[in-house]
Amino acid sequence: MTNSFRRVALLCAAMVCGAAHAQNYPQRPIRMVIGLPAGGSTDVMGRIVAAQLAERVGQQVVVDNRPGASGIIGITLAVNAQPDGYTLIMAAGSWGTISSLYKLPFDLQKDLAPVAFVGTSPYVLVVQPRLPVQTVADLISFAKANPGKLTYAGSTPGSLQRLAGELLKKTAGIDMLYVPYKGTGAVIPDLLGGRLDAAIDNVLVLAPFIRKGQLRGIGVTGAKRSVVFPELPTLAETGVPGFNAVGWFGLFTAAKTPQPIIARLNTEISALLQEPQTRDRLLTQGAEPLPGPPDDLRRYLAREIEVWSKVIRDAGIKAE
Repeated sequence: MTNSFRRVALLCAAMVCGAAHAQNYPQRPIRMVIGLPAGGSTDVMGRIVAAQLAERVGQQVVVDNRPGASGIIGITLAVNAQPDGYTLIMAAGSWGTISSLYKLPFDLQKDLAPVAFVGTSPYVLVVQPRLPVQTVADLISFAKANPGKLTYAGSTPGSLQRLAGELLKKTAGIDMLYVPYKGTGAVIPDLLGGRLDAAIDNVLVLAPFIRKGQLRGIGVTGAKRSVVFPELPTLAETGVPGFNAVGWFGLFTAAKTPQPIIARLNTEISALLQEPQTRDRLLTQGAEPLPGPPDDLRRYLAREIEVWSKVIRDAGIKAE
């Protein structure tokens, strides 16, 4: 048997084996790792998808929160998992930033395989109601009159929320004090208690507090208005031209996972995102479902890393 023939035979055998695995997959519970604390937007999105995916595949999908180090702990776990489709990880917007902020023990674009794009969600800029500002322009004016006195948070230091705040400071020419937190779940009590002045975070998480009047939403960070709060202008509309920072979610698994298994997962996740009940639930909470092939997610991650690495470099931002 020639070497070329042997390679072809091995390739065919691998394809047949992978197809057989996919046909029987899954035969036990699937773990969905979330590298951020419970209560944040990534956790909320992950749990919605996990519950619906479990119904479709007939196996439990167990959410496993592994917070720490701006999501790096959870990602490392997923990278080192067996490439069999039984460990997934929900990606968040911070994946576009951590490569430029930290020395990582993995390569996001090589050591993980994209499974499915889940959706996007704009961030919203909120202030605690006792702050005398009603609009983004008011906030900018107040910050300029009180340099360094306003406090804001944006989840973990390497998060896109935090970097969106840094981009706002640079673009608007204001000075606010960043207060680091371990996750959104820890930010909200300080906002509600008036110990923190402002925050940028996902509409998915902040919407309930805005609706109850506990927080004041003054603008959204995407290129277009949110379907949840169409009355809120974008920052680009209110004196911060060109501003665009959008949260996003997608599922990855270990590299070298058989393609037929990834294809099966992608099919099921894309289908559940198009179910009217799931779609309406996500839209109500501010997330726009974006089902699509794995390559959509691959390209999106590459673009996010390119965009935010420039922001980090130009602003001279360093990890704490």
